[in-house]
Amino acid sequence: MSSTSTPIDNVETAASDDARESAVSAPITQPMPHAERAKYDYDLFVIGTGPGGEGAAMQVAKGGWRVGVAERYRQIGGGCTHWGTIPSKALRYAVTSTMKALSNPVMRELGFTVSPTMEQLRRGTQAIIGRQVTMRQSFYDRNNVPIHRGQARFLDEHTVSIDNGEPITAAHFVISTGSRPYRPSDVDFTHRRIFDSDTILDMEDKPTTITVYGAGVVGTEYASMFRNLGIKVNLVNTREKLLEFLDDEIIDALSYHLRDQGVIIRHNETMDRIEGRDDGVVLHLKSGKVLKSDVFLWANGRQGNTDDLGLQHLPIEADRRGQIQVDEQFQTCLPHIYAVGDVIGIPSLASAAYTQGRAAGMHMLGHTSGNLRLNDIPAGIYTSPEISSVGSTERELTEQCVPYEVGHSQFRSLARAQITGETVGMLKLLFHRETKRLLGVHCFGANASEIVHIGQAIMNQPDEHNTVEYFIETTFNYPTMAEAYRVAALNGINRLF
Repeated sequence: MSSTSTPIDNVETAASDDARESAVSAPITQPMPHAERAKYDYDLFVIGTGPGGEGAAMQVAKGGWRVGVAERYRQIGGGCTHWGTIPSKALRYAVTSTMKALSNPVMRELGFTVSPTMEQLRRGTQAIIGRQVTMRQSFYDRNNVPIHRGQARFLDEHTVSIDNGEPITAAHFVISTGSRPYRPSDVDFTHRRIFDSDTILDMEDKPTTITVYGAGVVGTEYASMFRNLGIKVNLVNTREKLLEFLDDEIIDALSYHLRDQGVIIRHNETMDRIEGRDDGVVLHLKSGKVLKSDVFLWANGRQGNTDDLGLQHLPIEADRRGQIQVDEQFQTCLPHIYAVGDVIGIPSLASAAYTQGRAAGMHMLGHTSGNLRLNDIPAGIYTSPEISSVGSTERELTEQCVPYEVGHSQFRSLARAQITGETVGMLKLLFHRETKRLLGVHCFGANASEIVHIGQAIMNQPDEHNTVEYFIETTFNYPTMAEAYRVAALNGINRLF
């Protein structure tokens, strides 16, 4: 649930590498006393090289501190690069672009009726991962941050060992070990037809039917992706609604669109048992319903990677899902040990993890003014179409008794959407009736995860500059999807009296 990636060949230039790395602030140096620095091998040691670990390591290295990192996998990048965001979004792009091309009337007239295999759809993914690894390795190399390969375990509050090797000491630590799919003990994940969100990417044969248990971000993304492949999908939700944290109108739009595509959604259901057979998987629900499909995807929750960190040697405790509690500065109960990313729980986004890592690093360097917008994190959900939102929902504003108004723009009325054929979707703006201050942006449709950032930028402007009037007074390129802001703002302003 983070930035997208596509299997289109592109060249990563040194300039683009510098641009990505320059997201780290200019050095904010608060040198440690020489005697204190001399006690340890490193000023900061980071465990994990996912987005959170990278953000912390680069921020502190730019501040002049000695930084080392540990990575247990054979390549850097964490779950985001190797099992989650990058490969799943690359597969999503391959699926949507391929199926869109095959459904084009011209392609059909030419006789293209092929059905791509899973292996063909995944073919470009490894190349993308390779480019990501190479790019990120260059960050560590040019900032003189050594990477220790292996599992890091705490021996005491200032010492770790890598695969039980020589002790490494540090004044500060950042735990950024990420998470993995939660695996209940009564589900046989060794069965060849039962998968989780990591192993599903290695599925060899395209099934005819699939049951997805868990309708959170991961479950809905995969349900949408597999339905686009023509696979019959059962989506089992343990809650009353899909993605309850979203605006109700967006939830309704997603539910309608999934059902319109042919996804069978079952709400308020709980697993009783799962029966793996030679010819499929049978899901027995506590309601008495029984569902059978070719394969089964468990997408219900994640587990923090803390069980092999040696936390028993520290006063830090992980909860039953392996997550670590931190304060607003991402400090654990030991102030010199920080934790960021999925290992601390929601929002479990690669984008959030990177920002959290930077924030932790800046706090170590003495910069505590809170210049990072840690609470201004847009949701990015890569269903088909996409969903993205930032700010308040109608439900929240109603509960807070905030007088607000709504502006809509239906994508089907935009020239750009008509040209591209991506007419499903809408942009929704929530703004204060009196001040016209922008309070929330909610988008459902093609490129939603890009479109939302325009509204995010305006929401964070000073008072009198953060209103929907900006969209009315500003000229947008035509035809573009961004023009939806002008249409939605006018729609909302016209409701005022």
